[in-house]
Amino acid sequence: MKFFIYFQGGQMKKSVSLVSGNISSTLIKLSLPILGTSFIQMAYNMIDMLWVGRIGSSAVAAVGTAGFFTWFGSSLVFISKIGAEIGVSQAIGKKDIKERNKFIYNSLLINIVIAIIYTIFLIVFRKELVGFFKLGDSEINNMAISFLVIVSLGMIFSFLNPLFTGIFNASGSSKIPFIINTIGLIVNIVADPILIFGLFGFPALGVVGAALATVGAQAIVTVIFIISFIKNGYSLKLKNKKYIEKKTIIKICRLGIPTALQNCSFAFFAMIIGRLIASWGPVAIAVQKVGSQIEAISWMTAEGFGAALTAFVGQNYGANRWDRILKGYKVTMILAGFIGIFATILLIFAGKNIFSIFLPEAEAIEAGGTYLRILGLSQLFMCIEITTAGAFNGLGNTVTPSWVSIILTGLRIPIAILLSGIDTLGLNGVWWSISGTSIAKGIILLSLFNFIIIKPNRKKFIKTIDKDSL
Repeated sequence: MKFFIYFQGGQMKKSVSLVSGNISSTLIKLSLPILGTSFIQMAYNMIDMLWVGRIGSSAVAAVGTAGFFTWFGSSLVFISKIGAEIGVSQAIGKKDIKERNKFIYNSLLINIVIAIIYTIFLIVFRKELVGFFKLGDSEINNMAISFLVIVSLGMIFSFLNPLFTGIFNASGSSKIPFIINTIGLIVNIVADPILIFGLFGFPALGVVGAALATVGAQAIVTVIFIISFIKNGYSLKLKNKKYIEKKTIIKICRLGIPTALQNCSFAFFAMIIGRLIASWGPVAIAVQKVGSQIEAISWMTAEGFGAALTAFVGQNYGANRWDRILKGYKVTMILAGFIGIFATILLIFAGKNIFSIFLPEAEAIEAGGTYLRILGLSQLFMCIEITTAGAFNGLGNTVTPSWVSIILTGLRIPIAILLSGIDTLGLNGVWWSISGTSIAKGIILLSLFNFIIIKPNRKKFIKTIDKDSL
């Protein structure tokens, strides 16, 4: 396969050099495949919602409810993924191949163990977990449980794929996960309508079909990742146990746990918000689920820039190139800013039309348009937050952005309760709580980056930048 790059002398032949050369072009070359991968990961859920939405709001509510727990699982992935991204990128910057391998193989061990434990937890407590939302409709409840069981059985694939993606991105080889994830998306696009609606002689499985399509696509992606991993000179043999050590596991957890806690907290708070939204009925649930998928266009794009910046900053931090760190941050911030402004304009002025693509019901379209207008106001600030978090992560400081996110996201609950209790706002009060806290997170994290990173390291930053770096 042409997209494989080969391992020789401890280095990947076609990995992008992040510690020398033109900063803008390097970041663009690195970030574009990552952006593509982010869109692909977002597209899995969007395609499911697009086809499931043809069934009705009840089906969307069921898939959306079960989706909280897959979301929580994806948050746990960050323990190994962030630790691997930072550790691998900084090790490459220092040209320490042994340290790089330690981060890779220990992160794989952590990832697999957590995936197995979480899978068992979801299956054993499936009824209680879905019952938490008090959906009040047995049909929706049963659909949610069925969907949850199937995606739980494929949870190992959902854990491994982001980790492999992070490892390749950290090495500067972002094209590989892009191509592999594209293959998975194509499989999902083809399989979704076939299994959901029963085309070409297959039975119509509804939400179960959507779950099977997603799991099947993810399994194929994992297989291709493993093949590519081996083709790049790595192995999955027992001999790699020599790299397994308690010290590196602790390092990975120290780096990854703050971000994992941030994402787990985000998922948990979203579950609480979801339960609050459920009191307005299945249409409200469907609006939030579909609306958040549409809104994901901007934040997934920002996360792509953030991931690229993490790898860039990590390698240059390892190489002690502070001049390139600041330049890279400024370039990425400009790019993310354009995305945020574009998303704001799009959601405010075209949100209703976009929403109508996913749900045909007039009530849902009207409510969805309002949701997107309110959330549209926060898009620029959300992009600022995510990009700045990527810079913090590359420097090995995962605590600061994590706590800012945890605290402000947690405040959404009391604010949502307060605002939704106002007769004139109602459900819209929940949307305002989300939008307002997103604005606050962007402003606060940008301020902290200036105070914690830029000012104390000003002398390092003002170092003369090489002409080829501009």
